[in-house]
Amino acid sequence: MSAVAVIGAGPTGTVLLERICANAPELLGDGRLDVHVVDPYPHGAGRVWRAEQADLLWANSAAADITVFTDASVRCAGPARPGPALAEWLGCEPGFFAPRPVLSRYLAHAFERAVRTAPRNVRVHLHRASATGLAGVRADAQRVELTSGERLEADAVVLAQGHQGVLPTPLEAEQAAFAGRHGLAYLPTGYAADLALDSLPAGEPVLVRGAGLAFVDLMVLLTSGRGGRFTGDGELVYLPSGREPRLFVGSRRGVPYHAKIGYRPAGAPAGSPGFVDPGAPPGELRAAVAKELAYAYYRELFTAHPSRTKIGWNAFEAAFAAAEWGGKQARALVTKSVSRYADRLHLDRLDRPLHGMRFGDLAGLQRWMHGYLGADLERRADPAHSADLAMIHGLIAVRAALGEGPADPWFDGLFNFVASGPPPRRLAELRALARAGVVTFLGAGMRVEQDARAGVWRATSLSVPGAVEARALAEARLPAPSVSRGTDPLVAGLHARGECREVSGLLDVRLPDRRLVGADGLAHPRRFAFGAWTAGGRGAAGFARPGADAPLFRHADALARTVLAQTAGARLRTAA
Repeated sequence: MSAVAVIGAGPTGTVLLERICANAPELLGDGRLDVHVVDPYPHGAGRVWRAEQADLLWANSAAADITVFTDASVRCAGPARPGPALAEWLGCEPGFFAPRPVLSRYLAHAFERAVRTAPRNVRVHLHRASATGLAGVRADAQRVELTSGERLEADAVVLAQGHQGVLPTPLEAEQAAFAGRHGLAYLPTGYAADLALDSLPAGEPVLVRGAGLAFVDLMVLLTSGRGGRFTGDGELVYLPSGREPRLFVGSRRGVPYHAKIGYRPAGAPAGSPGFVDPGAPPGELRAAVAKELAYAYYRELFTAHPSRTKIGWNAFEAAFAAAEWGGKQARALVTKSVSRYADRLHLDRLDRPLHGMRFGDLAGLQRWMHGYLGADLERRADPAHSADLAMIHGLIAVRAALGEGPADPWFDGLFNFVASGPPPRRLAELRALARAGVVTFLGAGMRVEQDARAGVWRATSLSVPGAVEARALAEARLPAPSVSRGTDPLVAGLHARGECREVSGLLDVRLPDRRLVGADGLAHPRRFAFGAWTAGGRGAAGFARPGADAPLFRHADALARTVLAQTAGARLRTAA
């Protein structure tokens, strides 16, 4: 008898379980396998997607862009086992954004199907508990200790817990201490559904640091979640309940993420011309990424909207390929070939809309932000700007090309800002909240300082003069990953003993087999880790899109086959 333990049963663990079951007939033969799946939260959904959270919280991907089932596009050694994307499973419109409890049911369905369709010689055991410890008991066995008191022995253990809790950074701890000394309200980093939002008082100013997806969740729970309502068939109007705080929002960029595109692509995304070399130095790599994105953008503009260009695509493509992106030759080519300024790709301005801008007062910044949000909503809903969608597909292709290499904060930040934004409805709600005075934008380069004499926080930004004071501060961000500050007892124990190590906050694994790497630099033969919180885990981040040869499936399939080969080898050695 062989055994595998999978720690974590969210979407990543669910996909891995399905791939283990799919590959077992080929690699196990008639051997028997026990698969132990450990998670204190509902299996399939895990903590982040659990059903016990407000319907107001939505997935940030459209239902047609979410699947946990392989299809014919996936290039993997194991067999594809197709299943419905979320939109098909729900029978809804492709552009529907599902509440998280609804997505939770879909993930539970996928997990239950993986268990139900497992081969007869594979038994899946579900453990609603946390894993607290991992140790080797023999050369060929690992032992996992659970909060239930059970001890599981396995030939291989895969850590797939997903995003873990972390202890506060020194700065966050100091903010909390300052709040305690002065009777202030401080909301730390974390998932909005897990935070004590009641600590933020109604009608009072709250400084909000962060304008990304975590901010959107916070905004929803503090407005609609407190009884406010939106009306209007066209531009939304917000009707306050009187229980909302007044949110003063700033961030590094000073603007929220771009809304999701509100229309579907007309055809398949164009292939990549291959300007990106993942092994290039960072400076060269970023220039190549920018050129790749510009190529995707202009190819769509020239081929789908030729009336807005002055030359044909073939002529432009030849000159573009020969020019250094960002150089004088490339700028001149675009200027003479694309008639309207609004049709030209300005990547720096897209990435940092407020860079270099200074307003005389907050009112001037608010007027600009209202126009900025309105323009973003209009453009993202208009297929006449399908070049924007083509560039997003270019971003996805570049991320796949970068594969499992080191993370690049510039690229990851650009990807999230442009391609991973909220549903358009959420941005329309934000605009309505700003018009109602519930949200005030502070701009780019936000800084928060403590004023011990006055007992308040004071926020400033690069976009406007002056400061805003408040007795409440909310960190609208997810905590940065950290193994050394992690609260997961199993990982913390391994780290304390030098049996795992940290790389840029992530759990280090050897690629491509994802074996856990210890402080001595050696890979453990029976311990694996998989997910966005591991080094090289970019491909396991987020949900997979149907028909896109998603890296999540390819990587999960390869890991499943590695683990099965490990357990099959152990069984054969025992039999001998």
